[in-house]
Amino acid sequence: MENKNLINKHQVTKISWEKIQTEMKEKFGKDIFESWLRKISFVEEFNNYVLLSVSTRFIRDWITSRYLDQILQLVKSFKPEINRIELSLDENKQEIKNITNVKNINFSKDKDNVSFIKDFFFQYNRIDPNRNFDNFITGSSNKLAFEASKKVSENISHYNPLYIYGGVGMGKTHLLNSIGLKLKNKNKVMFISAERFMYQFVKSIKSNDMVKFKEYFRNADALLIDDIQFMNGKEAMQEEFFHTFNALLEKDSQIIVSADRPPNKLTRMQERIKSRFSGGLVIDIQQSDYELRHKIIKLKTDELRKYYSNQLNISEEIQKFLSIEIKSSIRELIGALNRIVSFSRIYNKTPNLSETKIVLKDLLNLSENRVTIDLIQSLVCKFYKISKTEMLSSRRSRYLVRPRQTAIYLTKILTSKSLPEIGRDFSNRDHTTVIHSIKTIENLKKNDPELCNNIDSLKNQILYNKSNEI
Repeated sequence: MENKNLINKHQVTKISWEKIQTEMKEKFGKDIFESWLRKISFVEEFNNYVLLSVSTRFIRDWITSRYLDQILQLVKSFKPEINRIELSLDENKQEIKNITNVKNINFSKDKDNVSFIKDFFFQYNRIDPNRNFDNFITGSSNKLAFEASKKVSENISHYNPLYIYGGVGMGKTHLLNSIGLKLKNKNKVMFISAERFMYQFVKSIKSNDMVKFKEYFRNADALLIDDIQFMNGKEAMQEEFFHTFNALLEKDSQIIVSADRPPNKLTRMQERIKSRFSGGLVIDIQQSDYELRHKIIKLKTDELRKYYSNQLNISEEIQKFLSIEIKSSIRELIGALNRIVSFSRIYNKTPNLSETKIVLKDLLNLSENRVTIDLIQSLVCKFYKISKTEMLSSRRSRYLVRPRQTAIYLTKILTSKSLPEIGRDFSNRDHTTVIHSIKTIENLKKNDPELCNNIDSLKNQILYNKSNEI
């Protein structure tokens, strides 16, 4: 199938919610899907976002806190243009009749020591059974954080507080989740994001329930707070957190905190809070090295093969390419692999290196404004050993026509230029000439393997020319 058709089809196709539901079931498992994700209804798709709905605020908050980012990645694997998901409440579906009556539900402490406050809006906990120490992949960049986390989970208040920081998508949340999962068997554990802590704090003030709020958080044996940097500038909340922090330390409860920066870099945070963070064990997760990224890609690829049997074959070349080029975060690395897998399943073929670079164009920072018509013309001329003057001339010799048509074809699929714009950059040729050139190359590619190889080689040079590297 022609690359132009691959790209254009991918851009115009409406997403299939049924297919995404199937992917969610495979990714999260049948139990989680049936309990939570099946409750999501598809409402409408817009240019760059999707509107979904659920029946209750509780379900919305639960899905938003635990699964929404991963659902967005699944949607983006079908249509990269989607950059956010709006999750609304469906007013036509019956809400829980009396929220105040939910406090009568019996949450058995014998079965699960992850505690809940009786009031409905406190029924929230982020611990995910699928994120544990066993499936956390270690390397030189995260080994220390991993070992400290295991130590804390085995000997409560050994390091107190434990402060883990690092960039986005480096595994901080995974480690906190693993600690909570291990501790909850014998301890009362609360794992919450700073944003959610703020939400509960504000809601408690409005509902005049601050006594319950204080009792709940100060009775935990282990308090894990993710993304503490979101407390920056929230003076009232910082005041409450400071007293909660002290109360927990006094009763030898464990406190584990994650952030995107070290304590001394937390802006608009009370000095006494930063001082207490610094008084514990502060560990950073550094940027992953090639060995760790390759280990992760290899493991994830092997896992995916189990799901898709022999239908999926990501070559070692592609695995190495992803490991070398996607450096920003582990989350982005796995997202890139998911795109390749989606490409393979949609088009029933494994992309070659050239197609991989097109699929991951935005992640590789090979934006279209870096791929210029002048660059395409220069590289095509060099490849066919002709001058640019000859290519742009009106001469119709065969040895000039094919390179000219190839350059026009590549300009169409690798840039967003319109047909008239392309014509102007090829010596003011008419747009009908541009259309003829594109169709000629598309037709020739069907029966000309050599031409296909030449175009793939040229795309590699254009998309990953040294001048385009970061």
